[in-house]
Amino acid sequence: MPMLADSQPTIGRVGSSTAVMRAIAELRRGGLIVLESGDAVSLIGAAEIVTDPKVLAVLTGRPVGLVMGGARLASLLPPLAGEEEGAVVDIEGCSARDVERFLDPGFQGPLDSDLSRQAATTAQITGLELMKLARLLPAALVSPLDEPAAAFAQRHDLLTVASRDIDELRELTRAGLTEVARASVPLLESVDTTIVAFRPADGGKEHLAIVLGSPDLEEPALVRLHSECFTGDLLSSLRCDCGDQLQGALREIAASGGGIILYLAQEGRGIGLVNKLRAYQLQDHGFDTIEANHLLGFDADERVYRPAADMLRQLGVSTVRLMTNNPAKVRALEDCGIRVRQRVPHAFPANGHNERYLRTKALRAGHIL
Repeated sequence: MPMLADSQPTIGRVGSSTAVMRAIAELRRGGLIVLESGDAVSLIGAAEIVTDPKVLAVLTGRPVGLVMGGARLASLLPPLAGEEEGAVVDIEGCSARDVERFLDPGFQGPLDSDLSRQAATTAQITGLELMKLARLLPAALVSPLDEPAAAFAQRHDLLTVASRDIDELRELTRAGLTEVARASVPLLESVDTTIVAFRPADGGKEHLAIVLGSPDLEEPALVRLHSECFTGDLLSSLRCDCGDQLQGALREIAASGGGIILYLAQEGRGIGLVNKLRAYQLQDHGFDTIEANHLLGFDADERVYRPAADMLRQLGVSTVRLMTNNPAKVRALEDCGIRVRQRVPHAFPANGHNERYLRTKALRAGHIL
């Protein structure tokens, strides 16, 4: 990313991808940003970092609200119509400790029923999307502004991002991937292995293609889509079956003579490693993996598979035999133009620690186990 001529925050509009990436960095370090969405302008901060509402109120002189996703909110307050996507809670009079308690994964409420709230606006939902992009909890402190974004941002030396920037970033992400490196990497299961790195157009974390042997591209390639799992793949965690699936795919593809594992940068079903650990906390309190994601404010599965389809096309693959027990992966690839000739079962026995996890995948996520 080009450096600016000076070290001051960017005031006003910059390129969409640059604006969002700078906003993400600012939010992750505890800064505030100005968010424009249509006629609405708000000062926002990541609620898990900027916990004190006074930090915003002192700048705006306006009420401060806490925006949360609908599932998380429903665990704290009785659900109301129109709040499915999320709501903003009036937290005037609440302390930083209150906000921390609202966001604590172990706190299941209920909140004070006197706290007023209303369905989140499009602008506020955009703020939650920004938190997800930052791999933070989808919860934001927001305070409305009654002056133009540029004027407020300049006076307080803040970054500005517009909802259209986030929309444009999504389009940029869909624009595809660029191959940036490839190298021979002999593996225990297959010494004839090449790893190819692909960088997203938005500059995000690279996805990897692990090409074992020499797949015959005239035939449907044996392919595994594998979302990265630090705990399972690297540490051999027993809480999931990810490590078994990765090692099993390496063995099976090598034995077949060749194929491809796409190692996708979407830890924890797309919520990131830190939030996955938070979900584990909730599972330790009796919630299943889907309930835990919802209580944190995420969808059951935040992963996308367009990058996988793009990687396959760049590798010359248009038809696959897909190693998976997840019918959603089959549908996702086919929706992106990759033909799935066959679903190859890819299941492993429970280990004494992941029975409930596997049962939830089967009964609630439709996996074929």
